[in-house]
Amino acid sequence: MNILQQIIDVKKEEVRIIKRDRSLSQFADSEFFEQSTQSLIENLLKKNGIGIIAEVKKASPSRGLIREDFNHLKIADIYFHNEVEAVSVLTDKKFFQGNIKFLRDIAGIKSAPLLRKDFIIDEYQVYETRSNGADIILLIAEALSVNQIRELTHAAHEIGLEVLLEFHSESQMSKIDFNLIRLIGINNRNLEDFRTDLASTESIASLLPDSLIIVSESGIRTEEDIKRLGATRTSAILVGEQLMASDDLDAAVKELKDWCQHAR
Repeated sequence: MNILQQIIDVKKEEVRIIKRDRSLSQFADSEFFEQSTQSLIENLLKKNGIGIIAEVKKASPSRGLIREDFNHLKIADIYFHNEVEAVSVLTDKKFFQGNIKFLRDIAGIKSAPLLRKDFIIDEYQVYETRSNGADIILLIAEALSVNQIRELTHAAHEIGLEVLLEFHSESQMSKIDFNLIRLIGINNRNLEDFRTDLASTESIASLLPDSLIIVSESGIRTEEDIKRLGATRTSAILVGEQLMASDDLDAAVKELKDWCQHAR
């Protein structure tokens, strides 16, 4: 069994527990549910250079613990202070040592859109995402059927969430209704074995409709990587491990911003 399937099996059990303990209407009682959301799409459309989605990420299956002095609020505050285009928050507990509480806490101080990064397979998780202060939800094509992608996208849009639809392989493109999606994430990491290669963005970006906003995800570490992506249609990068592993997070974000500003 590959890593992605292991994660999905855990998510199915998590969804069962959510459905046992809460109703959809209870999520709507959250203070965040009726608040206006912030738009990543708008931020990227007005951006010169490559935008940054900076990630709050404690650990991963491939690297284990990434940051020992992990304080989600301090990390997010540095990102907001540096005016990144969005902040991604890992909420998966078992595999990434995340927590939905991280998202909710950061929502209380946010000055940029928040992306909930998890493995979403059910409408209940979509409502949970909105009720904890996110503005964007990640959907992973490799983990979903055609019908699930369509239904979860509609559910997200109905409650004011933007959708970042991610995939790694060209084989997943046939699942996607490009009239429904504006934000596409190209994951340079193969979720079956967790290896990364920026060639994924290079090969797939040229195949996508011009109307899409493209985010390159994973394996982005150096100025040369940014220049390489700058030669593609990439509008933004999602960076987690490289920032989380830095000794000086503020300096690392500033350096990344400079690279992205001069990528083209």
